[in-house]
Amino acid sequence: MTKILSTAFLLVVSVTAGAAGTPPPNLLIIQTDEHNFRTLGCYRQTLADQQAFVWGKDAVVETPAIDSIAQRGAICTSYYATSPVCTPSRAAFFSGRYPQNTGSWQNDRPLSGDIVTFAEVLRRQGYSTGYAGKWHLDGAGKPQWQPKRKFGFTDNRFMFNRGHWKKFELTADGPRVAARSKQGDPSYSLAGADQESFSTDWLSNRAMDFIRKHAGEPFCYHLSLPDPHGPNAVRAPYDQMFENTPIRPPATFQTEYPLPKYIGSGAKNAKLSFRADQMSLYFGMVRCIDDNVGRILALIDELNLTDRTIVVFTSDHGDLCYEHGRLNKGNPYEGSAKIPMIIAAPGKIPAGKRIDQALGTVDFAPTILSLMEMDSPDGIEGRDASALLVGNADQPSWDDVTFLRSAGSKPGWLAAVSDQYKLVVSVADVPWLFDLKSDPDELINHAGDPEHAADLQRLAQAMVAYAQASTDPHMESSEISSALKSLVQ
Repeated sequence: MTKILSTAFLLVVSVTAGAAGTPPPNLLIIQTDEHNFRTLGCYRQTLADQQAFVWGKDAVVETPAIDSIAQRGAICTSYYATSPVCTPSRAAFFSGRYPQNTGSWQNDRPLSGDIVTFAEVLRRQGYSTGYAGKWHLDGAGKPQWQPKRKFGFTDNRFMFNRGHWKKFELTADGPRVAARSKQGDPSYSLAGADQESFSTDWLSNRAMDFIRKHAGEPFCYHLSLPDPHGPNAVRAPYDQMFENTPIRPPATFQTEYPLPKYIGSGAKNAKLSFRADQMSLYFGMVRCIDDNVGRILALIDELNLTDRTIVVFTSDHGDLCYEHGRLNKGNPYEGSAKIPMIIAAPGKIPAGKRIDQALGTVDFAPTILSLMEMDSPDGIEGRDASALLVGNADQPSWDDVTFLRSAGSKPGWLAAVSDQYKLVVSVADVPWLFDLKSDPDELINHAGDPEHAADLQRLAQAMVAYAQASTDPHMESSEISSALKSLVQ
């Protein structure tokens, strides 16, 4: 009994130690799914017009609530999904480990039971923790509410494992998908969803309920919205909000430049037709998300929590949205792999901060724990980027490169990315080097240009070091290992 009381006392002390000074910060994370960064106003402001308005000068979504987070904190302009597919990207995000070392190296692979997430670290320090929305780290279950393994999220009643459902409801037996097929199975149908039952609204309401309940104690809450991932469907009035917007195909939708062979044609995209109506619905989903972010931020302000709540807005990966004649994700193109990362941390991150150095989802856990003045658990492979965010005068030099990998059991491609360059080495093609400054559309391979030889070798050497340190099985491919060997000589 004495040991139990001592443990409880230590937990209370850990979250109230700052009572005489600064209270420990809350953490709220809002994560979307398959979100193209160009749909956010704060990201368009960081881009040249040609890149900011790829669907047309007037084809934009106004996102004032999300933009306000960037205005109060930092926007990371070169932030990437460590593996641009749902499960492996999320595994890296929560664990701080590379996907191949989490058990979740491709979709529907369950997260290893020995993983200690940042949420578990906070829970052990006495934080109230919770989660609502898509998880996608507990195997193939669909929707599979409230997974038994919580990974630090004590209140996971509204966590579901898989799916992009559009309508939810609360029943006597707990939450469920409200849209049903004729056979009674959960359906992706919109089914008359309204501002109470539509997925984004419903899940946001669950987050707001948690925040109200735990406003008087340190909390960590993760809101994982299944939109704007397809199917492209959204409730009124968002379904018609952009239907008259002049949306055109991106300049790269049809181009004379060849696709890299590692991209492949893919039956799903081989004869893709541009559909403005689908993009208008995608825009509608983004606007609905922003309006709900606004509701949540207003509640935090109403409860006088703004000055002690770290707010993060991010996504698990992008969506090409017709760039390069393709949809969805899974490749290293910017639209697929580059994602939003916006962090407001009052009293820690200066307002209006811009971080251009390359970062990845694997860097999130060590960075957020450092910002909250907590140690990272054993096994962390990501980097602590808190010095970049805080802007300390004595911050160490930063190696401007992050690493991406294809998902799946077979070697596909590896990428090393800096703020300016992207090297992709694959089993299907020669190495490709993109210059993201001179060629932001990623059309030209600079790997053979003498003026880029030093940059090519630097990234190749970094990729070899990464693969060895993280035991990446992609290096077992003779094509990848041979290509890298030739580049680093």
